[in-house]
Amino acid sequence: MSGRELWADGRLRAAWAARDWPTLIRRYRALAGISQQRFGELVGVDQGYVSRLERGRARVTSEDVVARFKEGLHVPIELGGVAERGIGHRWAPPTELRERMARAHATGHVDLRTAEWIGRVLAEHRRAEDEVGGRDLWPVVRSQLDSVTELIPRAAGEAADRLMLLAAEHAHWMSWVAWKEQEPGAALTWIDLAHGWAVDGGHSDMASWAQRVRAHYSLDRGDPVRALRTAEAARYAAPGRLSPAAESVAVYQAAMAAAACAERDRARRLSDEAQELALRAQDAADRPGWLYWLDGTRARLQHADVAYACRAWSDAAAGFREALPALAGYPRDFAYYKGRLDDAQRRT
Repeated sequence: MSGRELWADGRLRAAWAARDWPTLIRRYRALAGISQQRFGELVGVDQGYVSRLERGRARVTSEDVVARFKEGLHVPIELGGVAERGIGHRWAPPTELRERMARAHATGHVDLRTAEWIGRVLAEHRRAEDEVGGRDLWPVVRSQLDSVTELIPRAAGEAADRLMLLAAEHAHWMSWVAWKEQEPGAALTWIDLAHGWAVDGGHSDMASWAQRVRAHYSLDRGDPVRALRTAEAARYAAPGRLSPAAESVAVYQAAMAAAACAERDRARRLSDEAQELALRAQDAADRPGWLYWLDGTRARLQHADVAYACRAWSDAAAGFREALPALAGYPRDFAYYKGRLDDAQRRT
């Protein structure tokens, strides 16, 4: 595995952002398959010092040593200044970020290789979040977003549009993490930014998805009427331009909101429609990157979830029972849906 490929790993990036030297060294050595001696050679320190750092018996206090780590381990440019920027867990988006976005679509040229790399690692973070934790990855993703938005004023045309989508994907991720961290104001601000940037860049699927996420937030906070309105807006905001996968999740969210409004017939009808749309996007290439998870299993689970919300216990139990075996590699999701299955079976 090349040095650049190593830095796609979420745990490694989070350890660098936190300056967690024991975790950083252990993770880097495990990924690269190297000894403490070789690690020391890469960063210009002796093996004994590496050993003390890895065991937590020494600390890095010199910026010169930090610089050696950056150079010797080929730390990506978008991670180079995480600690110095002091972004930590400052949840709300800063003014300077929005100022950079306001200067998008200027005339110019930009090398997109950095952006394509950042897009790849964001996809890795989406998959790693369950294990690494969104709070630990937060400064990493914020730093990545800074790198993306710094490219935008130098881009034009299609390149600028691609960068706007990547910025929107980052803003969506940050909104989701902020919501889970009980920071609803910041979460709503980030998701509104994601929606606006997606619209500016002409990305209908992401714009719809951002509205769908907002509908989920409303439902989560006990406002199903607002959730239903927003989910319907997510579906119809770009008629004829949504992918089946993006339309499916918007329709599913509307179904859940309708069930919470006691409109059960409408909810079941929408649920059938959502499942049909999802099954039209079984090839991963037919789904936007952030909907990588919407395969046949997830479509069946969402269908069962609507049945559960409609108190159709027998149908819900059957759906959960059929799909659960495919979640064996996802312990957190498995536990959630297993709990739903057990409860539906008790109520049947």
